[in-house]
Amino acid sequence: MANHLDLEEQEQLDQLKHFWKQYGNAITWALIVFLGAFGGWNFYQYWQRSQAAQASAMYDEMTRVVKSNDAAKIDRVFADMKDKFGATTFAQQAGLLVAKQYYSAGNVDAAKLALTWVADKSSDPGYQAIAKLRLAGVLMESKAFDDALKQLSGNFPADFEALVADRKGDIYVLQGKKAEALVEYAKSFKRFDEGTQYRRLVEVKMNALGVDPQSTSQNPVDRVAVNGASSGLSADGAASEGKK
Repeated sequence: MANHLDLEEQEQLDQLKHFWKQYGNAITWALIVFLGAFGGWNFYQYWQRSQAAQASAMYDEMTRVVKSNDAAKIDRVFADMKDKFGATTFAQQAGLLVAKQYYSAGNVDAAKLALTWVADKSSDPGYQAIAKLRLAGVLMESKAFDDALKQLSGNFPADFEALVADRKGDIYVLQGKKAEALVEYAKSFKRFDEGTQYRRLVEVKMNALGVDPQSTSQNPVDRVAVNGASSGLSADGAASEGKK
């Protein structure tokens, strides 16, 4: 009869029923997990875009507040940004911005705190390196030389290694450690590209300490070591002559 399935169709239907009875629950749960994960991923992407948009708006507000020089507003907006959007790059940019403002206004302690927050919390190695370099500079000016050097310890992105070595050299000079300063300046000189203005500045610093990094084709780090040893021998020789 037209209203009844033929035997072949009935057999296929029975097989489908048997298959679904055996595997139906597993398939259903797999679909639930897949759709849940897909929905969760979409929601996460939406949440990230929303967070970035809100953080961007608050950063714009931060720049306006900084220009107003209103210390109370700067403190409040920066605190809100750290609390709500601390994991975003906008918050880390804001930290560097307010640190500069605090320092310019003479609030060195607040500048240190802002830079320390960026150095500790930033997930971006570049922002972290900038914060550590600036914090080391502030500490250096405060004569906290050991603390400044601690900020410059550890690993830095390759693009910052020359700057880090140069800053270490400056600290050693202020400590009266000429040999250590020359070693760091030599590292910095070697890592800067030829023709860069900063490399010329490092060369001037080395010249002021009695070393010309371009006097020979020798590696500048090795040349500093040789010059240091030669200076030591000359001093010993002069002392010997004095005894005679």
